[in-house]
Amino acid sequence: MSSLASPEKNWWKPLARVEKVWVIIALFWGLVLFAMMFIWMGAGKQNVPLESYRISSSQFMGLADKFIEQYKVGEEKGIPVVEPPDSADVYLIARMWQWAPILKLKLGKTYRIHASSLDVQHGLSIQPLNMNFQVLPGYDYVIKLTPMTTGEYLLVCNEFCGLGHHNMVGKIIVTE
Repeated sequence: MSSLASPEKNWWKPLARVEKVWVIIALFWGLVLFAMMFIWMGAGKQNVPLESYRISSSQFMGLADKFIEQYKVGEEKGIPVVEPPDSADVYLIARMWQWAPILKLKLGKTYRIHASSLDVQHGLSIQPLNMNFQVLPGYDYVIKLTPMTTGEYLLVCNEFCGLGHHNMVGKIIVTE
C-alpha cells in the first residue's frame, strides 16, 4: 500500500456509546461554564468597573491636582500622600513610571477611585489582593473600593509601559 493512498471511504465511524457519553458531558460542561460567566458577573464581588468616562489628560490632571492640593497630608520620596474624607472621589494618576498620589484610606469606608493614564496604557494591580484593571489614556475609570483590612497595599503596573516599567510601584495605606 502506498503512503499516498486515499483514506477508506468512511474514515469516520459513528460514535460508540462511550464516546457519545463523553461528547454529551463535554457539551453540558461547556454550557455550564458559559452560564457561569453571567451568573458570576451578577453575584461576584470583584467585577470590573462598569463606570468610565472619556476625558483628556489635561482635564484629568487638573482634577487630580485639585484633589491632591485639597487632601495632601505629607510626602514620601517626592510623591504626595493624600488622606481624603470618607466616601470621597479619589484621583489616581498613572504615568511613566509612577502612580501618584499615595492614598491613605479608612478601613470599611467606600471610595470612588478615578484612575487614568497621562501617557500610555498601564495595568493597575492591587497587591496582595490581586485586583487588576486596565488604565488607558483618555479614559477615567471609576473603581469602587472598600478596604476591608488595614495595612499597606502595593499598586503595581502589570502592563509593560517602557524601560522603567519594573519601578512603577505605588501605595495604598489603609488605617482604622
